[in-house]
Order: sequence, then structure tokens, then C-alpha cells
Amino acid sequence: MDQEQTRQLLQAVADGTASVEEAIEQLKMEPFQDLGFAKVDHHRALRQGAAEVIYGAGKTPGQIIDITAALLSHGQKTVLITRLGPAAAEEVGAVHPLTYHEMGHIGIVGPMPAPTGIGTIVVATGGTSDMPVAEEAALTAEALGNQVTRLYDIGVAGIHRMLSHTEELMSARVVIAVAGMEGALTSVIGGLVSCPVIGVPTSVGYGASFGGVAALLAMLNSCASGVSVVNIDNGFGAGFLASRINHMEGKA
Repeated sequence: MDQEQTRQLLQAVADGTASVEEAIEQLKMEPFQDLGFAKVDHHRALRQGAAEVIYGAGKTPGQIIDITAALLSHGQKTVLITRLGPAAAEEVGAVHPLTYHEMGHIGIVGPMPAPTGIGTIVVATGGTSDMPVAEEAALTAEALGNQVTRLYDIGVAGIHRMLSHTEELMSARVVIAVAGMEGALTSVIGGLVSCPVIGVPTSVGYGASFGGVAALLAMLNSCASGVSVVNIDNGFGAGFLASRINHMEGKA
């Protein structure tokens, strides 16, 4: 039950079209649903403004199918599934209306919501190899109701490519900068724009990149102000945080 559904229920009690007992009966089932292998959090949207997301890695297709069914049965219109492999996606899609985005390993059950965010989220990558993580971030943001602009392969190895997109970057409300190797893209963008920049280090790079640790440390040590950093390859975390920023009306 999301905030609007809760508001409608309380209004029904106030109007006399629903009794207090009926409202209590609905609400007492809401905190979570125990499926045995998972406790599905139906109050997530009410508490945080965004419904529970399914992390697909490590779950069987059957578990994903059952969790999705539980979320849909409680009124969730769009279910986001991250780290979903192609084989599992095929099985889930046979049961639920799944749209699968193989590049970002993202599955979406139900319609994409209309954008409700204040501005645009820009997702930029240093290289084409960073696109899987970037797509996880971009699709997460879109599934949470945001307008997203993708600027891919604009890394510092050819910095004129990034400078040709100055207008899009400087008009964004949030920028997600996704880069491996030395992760310099985040600092460069952070020194250019006035909006928050979320750095996403990726595990792309040769041996001394240490699976993304070099990019992570470079982003954490950025001299540009207004830069925050999520974990290595955590496109979902970046997309979720960017969405939260983009929906903060009081900060517009």
C-alpha cells in the first residue's frame, strides 16, 4: 500500500464508507508478507516513497515469480528486478508481463511510470564498457519515475566528447557518472556542474584497477565539491539515490 492508497483508506474512514475495523484489517496485513523464503515489505513505499525492489542474483526464478506476485497483489503497479539473468528472465516472463533489458540485467514487470521528478537525471559513462552498470542506473531511475538522458562513451581519453554535451550536463538536476579505469570522469563532471554528482566506479580496467578499487578511491578522493560515491558496479544504488534527489520538491 503506497501513500496515495493509504490516504484513500483514511479518507474512507473519515467519510464513513469504511469502518475503523475494516481499515485496521487492511493495515495489519501490510507491514510484510511472509512467503517462507522471503518477507516481502509492503510498507516500503509508505515509509520511503519507493516500493521494494527485487534483487534477482542468487534467487531462483520461482522465488522471483512468487515475490513479484506478492507485490502485484498488494497494488504495486511496477516491479523492478535487478541483476536478472537471461535464463531467469525467460521463466519469469512466462508468468508475469516482464520487459527484459539484457544490457543492464534489469527486468520490469508492469508499465513504466510517467516521470514525476522535478528535472532530468543525466547518466554519463567514461566508456562503452561501462554501459551495463549505467543501464542499471538509468532503468532504475526511469522505473522510479524520472526523465533520464544517457550520455555514453564521453570519457576523459577524449574529453572533447564530454565538452560537446555541456548543455545537457549543466541543465541536469542530478548527474550519475559511471567510470572504470582511473574513474576521472566523476571529478571532471563534478568540477563543471552545479547539481549533485553521483560517482559509480565500475570494475572495468586492467590489473592495477583492482576490479574497480582504483576508480572507487579516485572518486572518494575527488577534489570537486558536491560529489558522492556509491559502491563498485552499484548502478541501482546510484539510480535510486538520484531519484530521491530529483523528487525533493522542497529543494527545487
